Amino acid sequence: MTESIINRIIAARPSHDGAITVAGLGHRSTMPLAEFHDRARAVAAGLRRRGIGAGDRVGILSANRLEWVLLDLAALMVKAQTAGFEPGKFSPDAELSERYGLDLLYTDVRLPDDVPARVLPISTIADDAQEAAAALDTVPVEWGATECTTVKFTSGSTGVPKGLEATVGSIDSSLHAVQSLFDHRPGDDILTFLPLSLLQQRYWLYSALYWGHDVTITTYQSVFAVMSAARPTVVMGVPAFFDTAKRHLESQIADGIEPAKAVTELFGDRIRYLWTGSAPADPAMLGFYGEAGVAIYEGYGLNETCITTKNHPGAHREGSVGRPLPGKEIIIDDEGVVCVRSDHPVNTAYTYAAPGDSERMFRPGGIVRTGDLGRVDEDGFLYILGRADDVIVLDNGKKIIVRPVETRFRDTGAVAECVLYCPSQAGLVAVVSPHPGPVDTAAIARALGSVNAASEPDERIVRVIVADEPFTVDNGLLTSQFKPIRKRIADRYRDRIDDPKAGINAH
Repeated sequence: MTESIINRIIAARPSHDGAITVAGLGHRSTMPLAEFHDRARAVAAGLRRRGIGAGDRVGILSANRLEWVLLDLAALMVKAQTAGFEPGKFSPDAELSERYGLDLLYTDVRLPDDVPARVLPISTIADDAQEAAAALDTVPVEWGATECTTVKFTSGSTGVPKGLEATVGSIDSSLHAVQSLFDHRPGDDILTFLPLSLLQQRYWLYSALYWGHDVTITTYQSVFAVMSAARPTVVMGVPAFFDTAKRHLESQIADGIEPAKAVTELFGDRIRYLWTGSAPADPAMLGFYGEAGVAIYEGYGLNETCITTKNHPGAHREGSVGRPLPGKEIIIDDEGVVCVRSDHPVNTAYTYAAPGDSERMFRPGGIVRTGDLGRVDEDGFLYILGRADDVIVLDNGKKIIVRPVETRFRDTGAVAECVLYCPSQAGLVAVVSPHPGPVDTAAIARALGSVNAASEPDERIVRVIVADEPFTVDNGLLTSQFKPIRKRIADRYRDRIDDPKAGINAH
């Protein structure tokens, strides 16, 4: 039986030379993972002094910082479950604690004087650890494969985010599978900057503790400022991040800088490969990095499945999201929807969700119905075609899968995002997110013409609505993984979508 990574990293102080770095604007600290492990054990003792033990739940509502990952590992050491909350989407109050059954809630949000006793500044863990250091428990706990270490929350396009508990078996299985493809080793440094409330971001700390490579943690706001100095070998990011980096590199190259030099100045001089997923990646973006001599590998997965397929060295097919990882199986159902079967499922139901949500997503036998349309080629590579609920059916019965048309528009470079709607059978209407800065409506009109010229008659866009501002996480039109939130965009621009005289018309 494969060794449990989770049980190993809480029981054994690292004997390797791996290190963790936490960096931001104007600050950077690095410590050996062995020292990090010692500090986490002290924090675990502090949690015990506050009455936290097996079966309890510790909430963390904070931006990425050292205390976040110390608390995460410490909770594993006392067999308490963590609940990671994305900053800006939750408030550290009694109502949050009650709703999610939190025994303690740590936060970096400024707290009022009347805050409940179980809501604490995250900075207090240092004092707790110092006071409890003499009482360190040397007897490690052990997690079973079906026990859940954490509850994670969907990025949520509407309503209260769905909560999903993640099993130890699914975490162990994913980490072993990824390692079998990429062989991360001492000397590697994996840079992660998405919120640590997303469980998969914490996987790279677990991987570092187990296999001895380095890990660097920063934030989205700081990543471009710290990346070249951090000198990572692997950068994990969603496609929107690499799109932004691509535009920066293109401007450098246009100024006469050699592509290889521009890449080195942005990413550092040790890049082994770039990792992307969580949202569709534009082929033009992927091709740009390939031409610049940097390997970029796209994959596919959901919160409910974890990483499922991945392109990787030795098995990389353009346009696909890779082959299934060990322990995963792709099934295309009768409606063309991608279903994922896992040897070690993340879970078989949501912990917090509206009635019927679990039944729509989870099927017997460890199968998750993703809602994404896809196909598998003769060699086992998966291609994602769009969302099943984003198919538009016209009067003539023609089904339009909107994603290829939206991607075609983004690939023109005139807009940052494109979302299609069909307010009437008169035709498709696009709402586009402009790039920051002055809006070039002439370029958008030209892009509309080229997109329609490359599309089938039924796929042609009759009007384009230019959003008042770019879609962002802050204005609620992108998820935390930078995917457009289709319903919110429709709600915000409904009047113009329905008005046949609004927007830029096709000629």
